[in-house]
Order: sequence, then structure tokens, then C-alpha cells
Amino acid sequence: MVGLATAALIIAQARLIADWVTEAFATRSFPPGWQTAALMLALVFAGRAALTWLGSLLAHRSAAAVKSTLRRDVLAARLATPIGAASSASLVRTVTAGLDALDGYFSKYLPQLGLAATVPLLVGGTILLTDWQSALIIAFTLPLIPLFMALIGWTTEKATRQSFGVADRLARHFGDLIAGLPTLQAFARARAQRHGVELNEGQYREATMKTLYISFLSAFALELLASLSVAVVAVTVGFRLVYGDVDFTTALFVLILAPEAFLPVRQVGVHFHDSADGVAAADAAFEVIDAAPSPGGTGPVPAGALRLEDVRYTYPGADAPAVDGLSLAVEPGAVVALSGHSGGGKSTALAIAMGFLVPESGRVTVGGEDLAGLDLTDWRRQVAWVAQEPGMLNGTVADNVALGHPEAAAADISRALADAGADFGPDKHVGDDGEGLSAGERRRVALARALVRIRVGGARFLILDEPTAGLDADTEARVIAAVRATGAGALVVSHRPAVLAAADHVVEVVTA
Repeated sequence: MVGLATAALIIAQARLIADWVTEAFATRSFPPGWQTAALMLALVFAGRAALTWLGSLLAHRSAAAVKSTLRRDVLAARLATPIGAASSASLVRTVTAGLDALDGYFSKYLPQLGLAATVPLLVGGTILLTDWQSALIIAFTLPLIPLFMALIGWTTEKATRQSFGVADRLARHFGDLIAGLPTLQAFARARAQRHGVELNEGQYREATMKTLYISFLSAFALELLASLSVAVVAVTVGFRLVYGDVDFTTALFVLILAPEAFLPVRQVGVHFHDSADGVAAADAAFEVIDAAPSPGGTGPVPAGALRLEDVRYTYPGADAPAVDGLSLAVEPGAVVALSGHSGGGKSTALAIAMGFLVPESGRVTVGGEDLAGLDLTDWRRQVAWVAQEPGMLNGTVADNVALGHPEAAAADISRALADAGADFGPDKHVGDDGEGLSAGERRRVALARALVRIRVGGARFLILDEPTAGLDADTEARVIAAVRATGAGALVVSHRPAVLAAADHVVEVVTA
């Protein structure tokens, strides 16, 4: 609608200028009623300004709504797939600076695309009714701009995707360096990583300059093509005016309108470069969203054992399956241990049991019901999970333990910490990402959190990934006894002999 109104005002503007300028030249003075004409022309200018403002407002609101939706969907997909998903550095770059580039797509490219679909048709139709010869020239030359624009667009899209990929690699490299900086500093290897960062920076600089080179070159090509097309119209109109084949009013009207027919289409090519980065980021966001598993079924979770029946899972791009033919059963109150070499698929098996990964063959059942048909949110309410690197929030130890169940009392938290072998109090401060706690202390807090989730929250299963790594023998024995005393079914990944000896069943994970 904004495009149609803009086209109508462009035609009215050209008509007013052509009529009154022609009359002024004919009378060699200000013609009668010029004040009215000037007022009408000012209203046309004001109307075009108002439409430009309205189009910009609608575009920016659309961009904000789409970016907000995409960011929510990306975060929801990340929460649904915390295992084997895109790196955190890639996600941060995609949902921040990446999606912010969609402003160019919605505030410049799409509005200009709307103008390109309406203005040339209305302007061309008006010229056709006024001077069919000029309309014929425009009809033959105007399609050349989209043709060249498409050819340039393919090259631009390829260069932009390459630049986005290089920037993503740089972000992941830098994120990994920041995460591992304490270790690198401890072994005096921090400065050695500088060369790798500089290489990635150089590649990103080259990719960015290539994109800018294509952008400037394409803008020059489109401007030259549009200028030559308008020049052909101007030359033919000029010759016909000299020989009296067209009157001065018509010639001026056509010359004013001709550039307006080419301008919207030309600007689409110019603004395509503004949108390319945002579209690349949106594609990356959709890859994350589309890779997330389906939300599962809606059936209630029945009581009974957790079983993995001949499950197989292969990560995207991997040559061999991470888990193949694994079967196990965790009865209520039983402790089942998973053993095997590092990287053998034990953590993958836990992710499958949690419903974070969907096996490509085999199935997971709870109480005899296939997990694919059950409500995953309800299932995860009944599970207490301890990861290899437990998540910690800024606050106190008590705050982090209470994440197991918000209604846990201070006595419940203190008891859980004692059973987890913690030699520190619930008031101890915890910084971002567990700063202030050693690796062993983080596991104790996570174990206490899991115990609270079972005792207070009513969870029926414990899923533990290396829960006693970094603990001494006495603390390890206390933790095993606490897990056994909960009465919940426990699926434990461990290499520790004491844990394997205390388990009711030991399942060795073997992959090809």
C-alpha cells in the first residue's frame, strides 16, 4: 500500500512539474495559479516524506518482531538440544550481531522490493498512455537491471556466506581461547595462540574486503546500466522533440518519470548487499532451529524401569556411530554403571536416555512406553541430572543447590551437601560459571542439587556423568551410599573402580 501511494505521488509530482514548467516557459512569467501549484507540489513532497517515514517505521517494527522470534526459537532449540549442538560462540554471534543485520533486510531491502514491484508498473503504464515509444524503450531496457542484479546477487551471496563462515570460525576460535585461557596461561602457552588468531583475522579481513569489492563493483554496474537506459530515452525524446513528433509538455513529463521507473529496481540491487549479512545469519539460525528434535509426545510418563533397547546414534558428519547396539535397564532403586574408554559414547547414551538425542534405531522406554510418545517435559521432571561440567550461577552454594527444587528448605540443602561430601557451607559465594569452586567442589554442589531434586522434588531417576571424578576415596564412598539411599534408579557413567564395584549392574559401552 505504501508503494502504491508512493507511485501515485511520483506521477502527480511529475505531472505538476511538467505542466507548470511548460506553461511558465510559454508565458515567460509566473502563470496564473502558480501559488496553488506550488502548494500542491509541497503537499506531494510532504506526502512522500510521510510515506517514507511510515515505510521505515513498519519495516523496523517488522525487523524487531522477526529478530525477537528468531532469538526465542534459537534459544528454545538450544535448550532442546544441549548435547551435540552448535558451539556457544557461534550461537552468541548468530543471535547478537548476526541477527541485528536483519535490520538492513527489513528496513531497506524488503521495502525497496515492494517499491520495485509497484512503482515501475504504474510509472511505465502512465508513460505508455502518454508516449508509447518511450514506454517501449523502458520495457526493453528495464528487465536488463534485474538480470544483471541476479547474476551479481549470486556472486554476492556466495561471498557473504564465505565471509560469515570465516567470522563464525574466528568467533569459535576466540571463544575456545577465552574458555581455555587459564589452562593455557598455566602452561605458558597463551602467547603461542596469538598467531592462530592473527591468521583467522587475516582470513576474515580478506573475505570482508572481497564482499565490499563485489558490492561497490555491482553498484557501479547497476548505476551505469540504469543511466544508459535513461539516456536512450532522453536522446530519442530529444530528437522527436526537435522534429516536432512530441510536444514539450509530454517530453518533459516522460523525462521526469523515466528515472523514477528505473530507480526502485536499481535500489533493490544496492540494498541487497545490506540484507546479505542478515540473511546469512538467519540461515544459520534456521539451521539451529531445524536441527532441534521434535518436542515429543504428550502421553503421561508411567512408573517403571528406564530401558535402552538396541539404540544406535551417529552424530552429523561422523564416520562411525557414537553408540551402536546398546541395551540396558535401570530398575527403580537399582544402580547401573556405564563403563568404557573415553569418547566411547557413554555421555551420548545418557543424552539419549534424557531425550536430548533421538536414536536413529532402537528405542528408549519408560515403564514399557516408548519415550518418543511421552511428554519430555514431564519425563525430565522425574530425572535428576549431573553433568561432567555442572552449570553454576552467580550467588551462593545454597542458591545453586536450590535449583534442584525451589521449595527446598535450608535443612534439606545442608543435609544434601553433607551427603555429597561437601566440606564447605551453603553460604559460600559462587561466581559466574562456578568461579571460586574447584572441579571437585562443583561436582559436590551438583550432587547435592540432584539429591534435593529427588528428596524434595520427587524425581525417580538419577543420571550421573562422572559424579565422583576429583573426589577422594572417603568422599566417594559417602556419595555412593547417598545415591543408593535415595531409592531412585541410578544410571552412572564412571571409570572409578569403587563406583563400578558398588553398582548392581555394569554395562560396558563398546563402539566400532
